[in-house]
Amino acid sequence: MGSKAQFITKNMYINQLVTYYKVVRNKIQYPVKNHISTTTGRVTKKLLWNQFSKRFIEKIYNLRNKMRYFVHFFWIFQIKVVLLPRFCSFRLQRYYIFFNYANLWTTIIKKMQQVRAKKSLGQHFLKDLNVARKIADTIQEIIPVLEIGPGMGVLTQFLLQNKNIQLTAIELDRESVAYLKEWYPELKLIEGDFLKLDLDKLFPQGEFAVIGNYPYNISSQIFFKILEFKDRIPVCSGMIQKEVAERIASKPGKKAYGILSVLLQAWYDIEYLFTVDENVFNPPPKVKSAVVRLRRNSRTSLDCDERLFKTVVKTAFNQRRKQLRNSLHQLITDEKKVESFLTKRPEQLSVEEFINLTKLLEPCQN
Repeated sequence: MGSKAQFITKNMYINQLVTYYKVVRNKIQYPVKNHISTTTGRVTKKLLWNQFSKRFIEKIYNLRNKMRYFVHFFWIFQIKVVLLPRFCSFRLQRYYIFFNYANLWTTIIKKMQQVRAKKSLGQHFLKDLNVARKIADTIQEIIPVLEIGPGMGVLTQFLLQNKNIQLTAIELDRESVAYLKEWYPELKLIEGDFLKLDLDKLFPQGEFAVIGNYPYNISSQIFFKILEFKDRIPVCSGMIQKEVAERIASKPGKKAYGILSVLLQAWYDIEYLFTVDENVFNPPPKVKSAVVRLRRNSRTSLDCDERLFKTVVKTAFNQRRKQLRNSLHQLITDEKKVESFLTKRPEQLSVEEFINLTKLLEPCQN
């Protein structure tokens, strides 16, 4: 169990437990056996207390992840179960279970201040531990890892549990930085903007991975910066807007296929892993999210001018509804060389076809 939680109020906590108690009470199968009285010879039902207690605790434990008010559900109380039989003709008809909350261990709980999500920073704090665990598991490589925007550490805690990686986190929000320093003192934390971070200075040599619940307002810019370090970042994963995830993973011919699709797929194999509902965030965004993973492909060179390749892709998609004859007219000086591309639209071209088009346009730029 975790030792950190978003502690709301004692009453809210107790009300939530009572709700789950009712669920458990309705689902549990009471283990009983026939008991023959040695004096009267009557057959009655006797509760197998040890089995019942164990089964009851297991049911509560299995429901712990459904708590919505806490980053963690953990035991801060002692359960006291009181058996109150109701007899009718000496037969046990019903069992009642009551919690005794008198021994709440309030002395070991430190109330935590919740970090306020800031719209200007595109913050939406993930509160579902299962989703956070799945994101953390997307990186299995034994290399240094950089987490972008850890927020309140819901993903950070699982990354720290992985002893095969050396974790570094960068956070711009001062309030989140203070929170992380208090609850994760072992974390190597940098206060600053990832887009302005000198990655060569942070990782002087070798490869490193990037992961995070990326701020929605700069997710595209994050991927463009990752492209600048494509030879040193073999894997990148994280959660972004579903629309952006579909865009970067889209294949030619699809409406979502665009600039980011071509530039990223030129160097990375992209996996759309799973969709994340908006209700698992605080505050919930207006759109759904998705988790993606980028793995470096085997391409070492485009065999063309990379700067011109980017120019061709961006210029073509800036007027995506037009044929390349019109959208690239400023770059085309000899139509005969690129005649096979002129009547096509940019979303119809694969990465390889954009590379071939760039090769044909290179002599025209000299």
